[in-house]
Amino acid sequence: MSADRFERIDRLPFEKVFKDPVHDYIHVRHRIILDLIDTKEFQRLRRIKQLGTAQFTFHGAEHSRFSHSLGVYEITRKIVDMFERNYPDEWDPSMRLVTLCAALLHDLGHGPFSHTFEKIIGSDHEKFTTDIILSEETEIHEVLSRVSPDFPNQVASVITKEHKNPQVVQLISSQIDADRMDYLQRDAFFTGATYGAFDLSRILRVIRPYKHGIAFQYQGMHAVEDYIVSRFQMYMQVYFHPASRGMEVTLDRLLYRAKSLYQEENLYPHFTLLDPFFKDKYTIEDYLRLDDSVLQTAINLWTTSDDAYLSELSTMFLNRRPFKSVAYEKGQDESIVEKLRDIVGNLKYDKELFTRINSSSDLPYDYKLKSKTPIHLMYADGTLIELSEASPIVKSLSGNLHGDHRLYVPKEFLEDNQKNKEVSMFQEDYDEFQKYIINDRIKNPNKN
Repeated sequence: MSADRFERIDRLPFEKVFKDPVHDYIHVRHRIILDLIDTKEFQRLRRIKQLGTAQFTFHGAEHSRFSHSLGVYEITRKIVDMFERNYPDEWDPSMRLVTLCAALLHDLGHGPFSHTFEKIIGSDHEKFTTDIILSEETEIHEVLSRVSPDFPNQVASVITKEHKNPQVVQLISSQIDADRMDYLQRDAFFTGATYGAFDLSRILRVIRPYKHGIAFQYQGMHAVEDYIVSRFQMYMQVYFHPASRGMEVTLDRLLYRAKSLYQEENLYPHFTLLDPFFKDKYTIEDYLRLDDSVLQTAINLWTTSDDAYLSELSTMFLNRRPFKSVAYEKGQDESIVEKLRDIVGNLKYDKELFTRINSSSDLPYDYKLKSKTPIHLMYADGTLIELSEASPIVKSLSGNLHGDHRLYVPKEFLEDNQKNKEVSMFQEDYDEFQKYIINDRIKNPNKN
């Protein structure tokens, strides 16, 4: 059965709605969408926090991948509805179902604390997403296969950006897509930040399909421009916040230590659900058992570990006592950074576990990279202009990485230890460390 025919007979007798703090109501009109939401694989996303360790910096940021995925679906639904009403010659209605399903399922493969855990097991959420969609053992695959045997492959091809229709791909994954539109507004709402606010309703009015993808009516340029600026500000002020990264570094180091101890057969307490990942031999079923609460439980147990390093790192994470950081200039301060790491390692700390370099950078917008689709504005006569050519503001942000490089160390190295008797015996080493630090940045005293 074709997807468009299935879509016509799959309509619910009554529209289902989900109350949402960002979009007001999320509207579900198809039985297949409701059935996908009800699968165990999708329900698992309720137990995965959207912003990972940022919840330890912004206490309201406890929203889930589940709510974000519904939001991406809702934005996509609004766009597809508008395309069908206003651009019947440019939009293929048979693409509706695959687009909505891909929007809903795009984050299906996220694991506990997302990117930090991915680094430890050497995989990424997009691969897990497609594996879950394509595995015949999952409820997701069973629901998608009701459309046609090939439909799971069609949905997966949108996630991997291999789908034949560029409009569908760009709606889900591009430099201005439904995914980013939702997470910017949703993350701003729950963190309490105002940086992520932009005129979504205006963008949804001026977006339009054309032969090679999606574009925006020229008169809507300022709304698109505002979106780019909002994205830049959210990355600089929220996603790259030094305290959140400090918790991420703490989590990274404790997981690294736990994995090393497991491979040495010295990990105690033992936590069975993580065994497949520590021995690098896991299945989709193993992965789907994991969520934030599983990892939090393991960390809680490890605070009682016989291994002093694992116990300390786990306690730091559980009680929100992260590594602290100092910024440095890449290309200039590497030798000083290594000297500071050595100072930490010369004390009671393991250099590899208790120091970490963390670099965070982002391209707010780029029109030169072949891997990125430029944002195009469309004049009334149908001609296109690339966004940065029309907007001086966007041009100023384009093509340049924005972010910083930070050295993370135990907090006592960046505090006044004169009154702390426990560390005062190492005061000479702390003073040596402080000699290179001023105003939250690394300095070279030889230059003074």
